[in-house]
Parts: sequence; structure tokens; C-alpha cells
Amino acid sequence: MGDNMYIILMLKTFFLYFFIILVYRIMGKKEIGELGIGDLIVTVLIAELAAISIENTDKSIFVSIVPILVLVLCEMSLSYISLKNSKIRTFIDGHPSVIIKEGKVKFNVMSKLRYTLDDLISQLREKGVKSLEEVDYAVLETNGNLSVFQNTKEYPLPIILDGDIDFHVLKEIKKDKKWIDNMLNKKKIKLVIRLIKSNQYSTKSSKTILFSIQK
Repeated sequence: MGDNMYIILMLKTFFLYFFIILVYRIMGKKEIGELGIGDLIVTVLIAELAAISIENTDKSIFVSIVPILVLVLCEMSLSYISLKNSKIRTFIDGHPSVIIKEGKVKFNVMSKLRYTLDDLISQLREKGVKSLEEVDYAVLETNGNLSVFQNTKEYPLPIILDGDIDFHVLKEIKKDKKWIDNMLNKKKIKLVIRLIKSNQYSTKSSKTILFSIQK
């Protein structure tokens, strides 16, 4: 009986290992640093379900496989919906936060995020930045990574993405929709917007929007 238990334990562990690798390949996840809040929750739940199956050798492995498959289906469905709807994407993943603006640390934003000055300095060191004075803008991304911009006066977040105006960014740069409408009358901006609405945009084209609008 004891030998059979160990064999079942090893077989379950072996199967679940490759099954979870397959699950993450299907979901398209790469690195832990790229996971959003929803992805992280799914990761923790999958780990717990796998552990439950391994610990309970007397129960069928399908006790864990079925809920894992349900989680995968939910995650893929939400990812697809988020891809099509920017509001849902923002609700699930959150919004990037500018914590250094024009060389000044925004302590009020950091306080809301429960992000300390030690956290900021630590991540700046990882980017090779020795002093806060070297930074013009710093953005805390939705996955917790810090994007640092030096020697630039351009606001780091796009004003228009997926064909929609980001009014949060518009407020940050102290502009209004009327200003956007006036800027969109220019031929160059209209061309870029058409590219974005057809989902053919790249990082380069979204930068073109941002920098062209701020001229």
C-alpha cells in the first residue's frame, strides 16, 4: 500500500508538471514579471489546486484538472475581452502611474499605490540611475516594473490608444478634449489614428501620436 502511494504521488507530480506547462503555453504567459493581477491570481490558484491533488493521493487527479481548465477558460476569455475593450482592460490590469513628473516625485500617487521611496530608489538603481535628479519621468507599470525616462520633456504615456482618448493622461498634461479635436484636424494625426483603429499600430506609431500632439 505504501509503495503504491509513492508511485501515485510521483505519477501525479509528473503529469501535473507537464500539464501546467501546457496550460501556460496555451495562455501565452512568458515571465513572472509580465503577469498582471488577474494572471497572478490564476497562477496562485493553479499552484494550490495542483498541491491539493498531489497531497490527496486517494482522490482522482481530475479533482484538480477540471477547476484548472475552468480557470484557463476564464483567463483566456477575459484576455480576449480585454483585448477588444480598453475599459475592461484598465479595470482588470489597472492603469500605469506616473510617479515622477518633470523631475518631481509625486508622493501622493506613491501613497495611493503603497509604493515607498525605498522601492523607487531600489528600482532606479536596477536601471542604473544613481540619483532622482537624473530622471524626468518615471512610470510604475501595471506589472510592477518601473519605466524610466531621462533627458526628455515629452509626457511618457500615449494620449490616444486603440482609437480612444485617455482622459486621465489628458488631465495630467492639463489639456482638454477641445485641444485634442483641434490637433486631430491635422492630416498627420488622422493618418496615425486610422492605423490605430485598424489594430495595426506599433510602439513607434503610438509614440508618433504622443510626440506629434505635444508639438
